[in-house]
Amino acid sequence: MEKEVSDQSKNKDWFLRFVKGMFIGSGFILPGVSGGALAAIFGIYQRIISFLAHITRNFKENVLFFLPVGLGGVTGVFLLSFVVSFALGSYENIVLWFFVGCIIGTVPALWKEAGKEGRSTRDVIILVISFVLGLLFLWKGSGMFSEVNQNFFTWIIAGALIGLGMIVPGLSPSNFLVYMGMYKAMSDGIKTLDFGVIIPIAIGGLACVLSLSKLMDYIFSKAYPQLFHFILGIVFASTVMIIPTDYSGFTPGNYAASVVMCIGGILLGAWMSRLEEKYK
Repeated sequence: MEKEVSDQSKNKDWFLRFVKGMFIGSGFILPGVSGGALAAIFGIYQRIISFLAHITRNFKENVLFFLPVGLGGVTGVFLLSFVVSFALGSYENIVLWFFVGCIIGTVPALWKEAGKEGRSTRDVIILVISFVLGLLFLWKGSGMFSEVNQNFFTWIIAGALIGLGMIVPGLSPSNFLVYMGMYKAMSDGIKTLDFGVIIPIAIGGLACVLSLSKLMDYIFSKAYPQLFHFILGIVFASTVMIIPTDYSGFTPGNYAASVVMCIGGILLGAWMSRLEEKYK
């Protein structure tokens, strides 16, 4: 009887970690939502970073623990790619305003997180500089991004950005991919199981988290406010750049839907931030 109860408890715990993984996976594909932040919400971020930074320590135990999380993450990304691929194809501007709203909703929490170890004038200057540099880079680089054909190398870069979202809580790399014009193609590739997209993304993501986990852990321990404010400036810049500017063919209903979706995104981002604050 006790063994049966124990097995049921293990099965429940395994399924719970699988569901957590599905939510974390959504952070890899939804702009404005961070996989790292969601990992923090569900109380497994520290263990993930510890595992990645010291991968041989308690290897078997950690692999068994994270197996359902990983399976859930893959499932969440795959299922969500269907929704995103359709929505961006049919209602791009409206969906982009939802993404912008998601990011706006997380700004108060990101600002608070950046200053949790203090905030100096220097930190604010770093934020402003990174914001300006981010805008210039994205603005001047728009032609480069639009002209480059998506290939194995650029998909590795996309995977590295996604991996960075796991290492840095609050950073949502998907909005960079939206601006770079790779986001819908990524969703389509995942939906259709295009391994020419999936494999380099996996390689880039894995290489990023394995190579940067120790480095990021060290930098955050030594210069947390400076690094987080720098990242925050880049996030703000990329958000500004994904705001839709072409409204040709828009109807009053489209404008109303954009406003509603933006407000919905703000509410969702704020709700996710409150969850992170409550459970991290």
